[in-house]
Amino acid sequence: MTRQTGRLPRLTRRSRAFDATLALALALIGARYVTIINGVDWTGSVLLVPLASAPLALRRRVPLTVLWTVMVVTPLIRHSSQDIALYGGVVCVVAAYSAVAHCRRPVPTLLSLPVTAAVLVILFTNAKMPHFPNGVIAVLILVPVLAAAYEIRMWRRRVDEGRARLSTMERQQVEALNRAIEHERARIARELHDVVTHNVGVMVIQAGAARKIMDTAPDQAREALLAVEAGGRDAMTELGHVMGLLTMDEAPADLTPQPGLNRLDALIGGVRHAGMTVELTVTGHQRPVPPGVELAAYRVVQEALTNTVKHASGATAGVVVDYAADHLRVEVTDTGGRPSTALSPGRGRGLIGLRERLALYGGTIDAGPRPSGGYRVKALMPLETP
Repeated sequence: MTRQTGRLPRLTRRSRAFDATLALALALIGARYVTIINGVDWTGSVLLVPLASAPLALRRRVPLTVLWTVMVVTPLIRHSSQDIALYGGVVCVVAAYSAVAHCRRPVPTLLSLPVTAAVLVILFTNAKMPHFPNGVIAVLILVPVLAAAYEIRMWRRRVDEGRARLSTMERQQVEALNRAIEHERARIARELHDVVTHNVGVMVIQAGAARKIMDTAPDQAREALLAVEAGGRDAMTELGHVMGLLTMDEAPADLTPQPGLNRLDALIGGVRHAGMTVELTVTGHQRPVPPGVELAAYRVVQEALTNTVKHASGATAGVVVDYAADHLRVEVTDTGGRPSTALSPGRGRGLIGLRERLALYGGTIDAGPRPSGGYRVKALMPLETP
């Protein structure tokens, strides 16, 4: 018998009513049986029958106490009538079943069972049952009842453990869902940062340049404003794609692919319209790469050029995309310059977000000043060997 600890389960009104009804029913049945055999004896057997079955009303609340009370009371009243002895044996079996099925202290219950068997032998010795040995009768009655009580106890324990496991699984699923939501929010925040800082930054630079040359070179100002308009459209397109991740309506999903390395020319063209010289170099065997790696590489170039526009106005930048055998290398360098007065300085969250993004694919990023002046951002992302 497995040991159970903790408080007893709270009894329901239905269970208490059932136990009280059981005790009353056994008392009525026993009294009726005794009166049929011996006639009505209000001073003897009929009044003693309820005394034996009354403790069963508490059989689930204090099952071990009820068992010992029944085992003490029934032998004391057995001399009143042989029929009471037989009835007391039935009550004792019910009490033993309740102790095995409901008691939270299995060791005292196990120690009580031999005493219960001995009490049954005593009761059956006084009963009119000459056809079987008393010990055999006690075993034939007690053993299957206790076996059934033990199985019910184990079944109830398995049900409780199953409920506990289900509750744990539900709690773990909720925690996993919350973590997934947090990761998705962080990813969307990085996407918004990359889209807004680059496109809006370039638009501010171009608008500022158009304002300065509007009177002296209206044609160039017009081209700059057209570039601002095109950059605004690109920004709105990407923002619509990112914000679409937050909508839960029934509108069809936006299946526009995320930007990849094939859009580097358009990205660099927008920076060139802002007045910065940028050179793109692609080396190695160009081949398809996983979409997540391609998006991460695009964001590295976007963030690096955005920082160059902000902090190195008038510099010359270079972008290198190297398709090596086992990795993809993206490197962005600039020659250095003066910070742009049209943009406020950033908070350094872009590179942190890139580092987290690349870490998802086993990549690394290194950013810092160049010995010859300027700045360099270098990212390495592993690829499968073609």
